[in-house]
Amino acid sequence: MKNDLLFDFSVDRTTKTAIVTREFDAKLSLVWDAYTRQEILDQWWAPKPWASKTKYMNFEVGGRRFYAMVGPEGQERWSIQTYTSISPKTNFKMSNAFADKDENPELPGSEWDFNFSEQNGKTTVSISIYNESLTRLEKMIEMGFKEGTAMTMKNLEELLATLSQRQ
Repeated sequence: MKNDLLFDFSVDRTTKTAIVTREFDAKLSLVWDAYTRQEILDQWWAPKPWASKTKYMNFEVGGRRFYAMVGPEGQERWSIQTYTSISPKTNFKMSNAFADKDENPELPGSEWDFNFSEQNGKTTVSISIYNESLTRLEKMIEMGFKEGTAMTMKNLEELLATLSQRQ
């Protein structure tokens, strides 16, 4: 595994935004698929020992993903993602809200903006996460969002290395 890949995480409390930038040693099309295809997404979208379990996903404008992060003792933390904009292989935007198992959202949620670019065989993903509520942003930080994101991105890096070898 290469350790020279960019990972940057910052928080701007004045704009209530967290910004994550991560570089991957993989082609853009593979990274895009990892973020937009349920069967790949569920393999990495949770910090270990947690796992991602998608109940359904419809990746199109207006479509939704309803999924849980499942803990080692079976505890479930549900979320609803609604896709608001998709520009294939370059950008997608979604609203994200925590929810209960019956799909009742816990509002306010957050607005996620994913940008993808490739240069010299490496793909950079930049994610801007806007929270309407500073309290929600602070709660995410307190819950270990930065550390969880770093672990999740490491999961993706390892999965991409495996998938790249198969291509």
